[in-house]
Amino acid sequence: MPAALPDGDPVPSDGSLPPSALSGVGSRPFGVYVHVPFCATRCGYCDFNTYTPGELGTSASPQSWMAGLRRELELAVSILGQAPGADTVFVGGGTPSLLGADGLSQVLDAIRATVGLKEGAEVTTESNPESTSPEFFRGLRDAGYTRVSLGMQSAARHVLAVLDRTHTPGRAVAAALEARAAGIQHVNLDLIYGTPGERPQDLAASLDAVLESGVDHVSAYALIVEDGTALARRIKRGELPMPDDDVLADRYEQLDSTLAAAGLHWYEVSNWAASAQARCRHNLLYWKGADWWGAGPGAHSHVGGVRWWNVKHPARYAALLGEGNSPAQGREVLTDEDQRVERVLLELRLAEGLPVSALAPGAAPEAETAARDGLLEPAALAGGRCVLTDRGRLLADAVVRRLT
Repeated sequence: MPAALPDGDPVPSDGSLPPSALSGVGSRPFGVYVHVPFCATRCGYCDFNTYTPGELGTSASPQSWMAGLRRELELAVSILGQAPGADTVFVGGGTPSLLGADGLSQVLDAIRATVGLKEGAEVTTESNPESTSPEFFRGLRDAGYTRVSLGMQSAARHVLAVLDRTHTPGRAVAAALEARAAGIQHVNLDLIYGTPGERPQDLAASLDAVLESGVDHVSAYALIVEDGTALARRIKRGELPMPDDDVLADRYEQLDSTLAAAGLHWYEVSNWAASAQARCRHNLLYWKGADWWGAGPGAHSHVGGVRWWNVKHPARYAALLGEGNSPAQGREVLTDEDQRVERVLLELRLAEGLPVSALAPGAAPEAETAARDGLLEPAALAGGRCVLTDRGRLLADAVVRRLT
């Protein structure tokens, strides 16, 4: 089942934000994230806030979710005091492609009619390869989507079986080719590495398939075993081994060297792009601490140093908005120290790193030690920036702990 939301402070029923958060809205980059909570089946490793038809029953539907989404976007404009215009939109889930091109077009129309969409905005949707087609991608292009992210995970049938993924191994590449042929400007493929039973040759075959597709962006994530998932239960019963950290490091190095040789270079620890234009602007907005409104059940938002999250269940989400209330369940007002630590945590993951001046007073010696240990680039540090080395990327979390 989906993971629990964090604890937080109560949110006013109207969702209003403190004046300090609203100061500067419109002058900072602004993104909209839309959470689609529907999936046809639940993958064994997934603890996202998603629901299959059997889990929802008759308590919620795509129609009630869409009505709630429109109301939340209207509420956003009311709370912000303006329609800031979205620099980026990201529709995630769940499985947004289950809405079809018409449903995803309605999502974008709702954003245009409320928050607004800036000229040249990046507009992304995630899609499951099995619920796409050439017609689907042409519909996305016509609606105004500029980017598609496809869940591939692996090209190896036995790896997909461990993950409980339902698509056939070749479908993700076919979908990527269809998206490019339809005129979608940027196409991403997601990979998961370190699945129990995955061999180096399996990952090599997955990377060959990715490169065959001609996509200009790849995201690759180490498998994380989340409590409460079917995968965690299988590992606990001894049916599968726990992913090994040394193996994960080997797989990451294999990924990075193969992608770099093909002209896709890392710009964030888990993301590679063929050019600066191919980088995911929406995710960069997160990593650089900008503003975004997360709409939908369980979605998280951040505006001006205030972070909040919505109730998880789609029925409760729609009901609250139907009553004229905010769907937010809890929030936290970030202190200056909170924001400083989060900046280090997020920006250090980027290829350009972060300024030494962003570190806490007295942390510079730790950065120098990290450079001597081969975790930060000495030349970049001498120039005033903390930039991870190749080894540092493998130990990014440990480096963050040292610098904070």
